[in-house]
Amino acid sequence: MEQNAASEGEARPVFPFTAIVGQEEMKMCLILNVIDPKIGGVMIMGDRGTGKSTTVRALVDLLPEIEVVAGDPFNSSPQDPELMSEEVRKRVQANEELPVATSRINMVDLPLGATEDRVCGTIDIEKALTEGVKAFEPGLLARANRGILYVDEVNLLDDHLVDVLLDSAASGWNTVEREGISISHPARFILIGSGNPEEGELRPQLLDRFGMHAQVGTVKDPELRVKIVEERGMFDANPKSFRVNYDTTQKELRDRIDNARAILSSVKVPHDLRVKISQVCSELDVDGLRGDIVSNRASKAFAAFQGRTEVTAEDIRAVMPNCLRHRLRKDPLESIDSGTLVVDKFNEVFGYST
Repeated sequence: MEQNAASEGEARPVFPFTAIVGQEEMKMCLILNVIDPKIGGVMIMGDRGTGKSTTVRALVDLLPEIEVVAGDPFNSSPQDPELMSEEVRKRVQANEELPVATSRINMVDLPLGATEDRVCGTIDIEKALTEGVKAFEPGLLARANRGILYVDEVNLLDDHLVDVLLDSAASGWNTVEREGISISHPARFILIGSGNPEEGELRPQLLDRFGMHAQVGTVKDPELRVKIVEERGMFDANPKSFRVNYDTTQKELRDRIDNARAILSSVKVPHDLRVKISQVCSELDVDGLRGDIVSNRASKAFAAFQGRTEVTAEDIRAVMPNCLRHRLRKDPLESIDSGTLVVDKFNEVFGYST
């Protein structure tokens, strides 16, 4: 609750998620990743000034609460050993009672100019040698554990840093080594990247590591553009009263996400639909099995968001273009398909008439 108070008081006010006009595809991808972080994050590409950063940062208000070990810099779970730091695990093995606190899931912004030390953390060699302790200064990956790591303009980030982020996101661990001293800590986070395709695309191998891909474009409808400008003007003039207007819709969406997270483990994908998902991936010549896995997970999260425990073909149709289109590029110079190839193949395999 402290974070909520901070967001309303001292901290910079956040534009309400439910006040964002349009960009339904981007919003859906973000919500599905909050429901099931194992989907693997979102890559959002689109024109400048289309609300990419605003939408991602608006997600903060919708994030559910989690239990953490009080005072732990890695947001360790008090129950799950896989989500515990080494120190917390030792305390559990010693049968020590852990102080438990509740906090909202973290969202950490990674600045473009961040160094590897800032991202991964540093080891104080002098302290380690003189005092014989592993003195570790946690970085952004530690703060992002069990939360969200957001990289704006990810396509401008140094390739080496992108590799570090994706390796941590895939393995769930960050390892820092220096002068023969090695420290590891859990680093499980939802990786969200955004960028402008005019400034360059990510390598296909890196794109494949993002669970979903959302494309955003500039709104063309004059009426909608006027509405967006008016809403932004009202928010800038009085953020607090503007946010109050959306309290009800924000709570409704938050409750819907919480309910979806609660029933997610009960959601099933019928065998015949799983076979068809894999058939679509195979016929589109998608490398590896990540496309199959993400399509299954995203369709389950989508069904849970609708309040259902069985996935339908319509659920798969809603998410499949976002799960596969960025995996179709074989040549780094190719542009990403808008999703029509995926939709056409889906219609063919699932027997939908166009």
